[in-house]
Amino acid sequence: MTTGRRHALVTGGGSGIGRAVALGLADAGWQVTILGRNEARLAAVAQGHDGMLALGCDVGDEAAVTAAVEQAIERHGPVGLLVNGAGIVETAPFGKSPDALWDRLWRTNVMGAVHTSRAVLPAMRALPAARIVNIASTASLKGYAYVSAYTATKHALLGMTRALALELVGTAITVNAVCPGYADTDIVHDAVANIVARTGRSEADAMATFTGANPQGRLIDPAEILGTVLWLASDAARSVTGQAIVVAGGEIM
Repeated sequence: MTTGRRHALVTGGGSGIGRAVALGLADAGWQVTILGRNEARLAAVAQGHDGMLALGCDVGDEAAVTAAVEQAIERHGPVGLLVNGAGIVETAPFGKSPDALWDRLWRTNVMGAVHTSRAVLPAMRALPAARIVNIASTASLKGYAYVSAYTATKHALLGMTRALALELVGTAITVNAVCPGYADTDIVHDAVANIVARTGRSEADAMATFTGANPQGRLIDPAEILGTVLWLASDAARSVTGQAIVVAGGEIM
């Protein structure tokens, strides 16, 4: 059964940037489907939001993604906006980053976006206009020490964004990447806690490691990333494709 509302699918919708984007899109009138591995967190996000569909799914598993997207389309119709927000980061020196670490990040950060994009595109092509927005990172555009695998996957995600944008340039589908700096999410707060536990530094000093990368001296509010996604989803951005839109307070210009 489908509805007349536009259908947005958000991966990583149970927490962080994905959660903020999913809730914001729902408030803006989109019919939202959220995907993620933690079903309890997904259910908490969907609670109180009429019609929001929460589906447990590991985006690194192509068969699971295909089944979830089929279920979402059956419920809400073709996906008019795909936001690939699922992502993980693990910190380690390059020499202590085993293949298993690289595989985990590649599977989620790159292949997750590949799987969902591949699954939504056949039905998306029939729409009068549609969008794919990949939540990348400033790590798509520069290097960071001790997160070589994460940085490599985010560079790859941006490359895929640009290539797919060119493949679809003759359609009404645009493909863009939003590249936030350090954002006010659980990932950053967990990293601060780990630094405090490992080094004995104060929480404020540890947090400065992240806020100091931003010339504005702060973390990015996920609502700012939502605003960028909403603009990319609008008719005003129909000529914007293949872009890396940086939301980082001037860290990258």
